[in-house]
Amino acid sequence: MTDSSRLTVGDNAPEFSLPDDTGNLVSLSDFAGRRVLVYFYPRANTPGCTTEACDFRDSLAQLNEQEVTVLGISPDAPAKLATFRADHGLTFPLLSDADKSVMTAWGAFGEKKNYGKVVQGVIRSTFLVEADGTIGFAKYNVKATGHVARILRDLG
Repeated sequence: MTDSSRLTVGDNAPEFSLPDDTGNLVSLSDFAGRRVLVYFYPRANTPGCTTEACDFRDSLAQLNEQEVTVLGISPDAPAKLATFRADHGLTFPLLSDADKSVMTAWGAFGEKKNYGKVVQGVIRSTFLVEADGTIGFAKYNVKATGHVARILRDLG
């Protein structure tokens, strides 16, 4: 993946409609006029992804105070997302991007290093979509641990 395929501040956020953990379609346009934090993660119920999701859950009140809605997106099937939500008491929408088309459009799927090897996969990434639909920040290759605290500092 080249840096030119990545979103940057001021870009229009690519629209999407994806099924949530109950099978209902959720679109970015459903949140028009609101700030949305869209985060992409590789796989539900794995250590890093669980840490990150639980950090978002535990920080949701602070994010809501900043008038930010959280959406988590992974390639997992809706049924697996429902289990993930139930297992960890997650209280924000989890969306399924099974064909990885949304991840690709957002620059969150492509080449990455995994244990020193270059592989194709989900690039753990987080984006702030401003109320006008533009990218407020784009963070690629984030570390799961401490990520939400860094976002809260950036928003504050």
